[in-house]
Amino acid sequence: MRKHRRKTSYRKITVAVVAVGAVGVPSAAMACFAPHEKPAAEASRTHTAHRTAHWGAPKTAAPASAPKPAASTSTPEPAAPASGAAARILTLVNSERSKAGCSPLTVNAKLTKAAQDHSADMASHRNMSHTGSDDSAPGDRITRAGYRWSAYGENVAYGYTTPESVMAGWMNSPGHKRNILDCSFKEIGVGLAQPGNYWTQDFGTAR
Repeated sequence: MRKHRRKTSYRKITVAVVAVGAVGVPSAAMACFAPHEKPAAEASRTHTAHRTAHWGAPKTAAPASAPKPAASTSTPEPAAPASGAAARILTLVNSERSKAGCSPLTVNAKLTKAAQDHSADMASHRNMSHTGSDDSAPGDRITRAGYRWSAYGENVAYGYTTPESVMAGWMNSPGHKRNILDCSFKEIGVGLAQPGNYWTQDFGTAR
């Protein structure tokens, strides 16, 4: 698992995730990006990679060029429609959240764009990772899509052929499950790209 730590003082969330294969899908694997809350100050990023039995991802802040919070309260964006596999993932996610007492997530068009673009990038390069082919981290991509976040998380997977199978895989992994059942998240974007069934869930809370 890759962890990212700031030099500022804030609550640290560490998630260890085991890369697993789904039953009947030998090539399937997963990785998750731990929930991240944006601290007030910016600092340099450092990376520590663990690529043995565990596979995780760094916690990062939005780039220095990210938009600053507006002084006035912004109007929430309307929920984006979901269809096909993404709609099924949303239904399954909200079913699990309901059991845990969390409010349902709504689909956000900007998170959806970030998730779909990352899935397409992973499929294009045949590489499941939280680091994009342009060296972007989840926070970079979410910010680039125009999402003004105060917290975010990411789950990725490949090889799972249905929404039910990838959700079962995620829910059987503590780190992925923690993202799905994080009651602080309010919105979601889902991506799926071929070949290889590369999945992305981007979770967020807007500021």
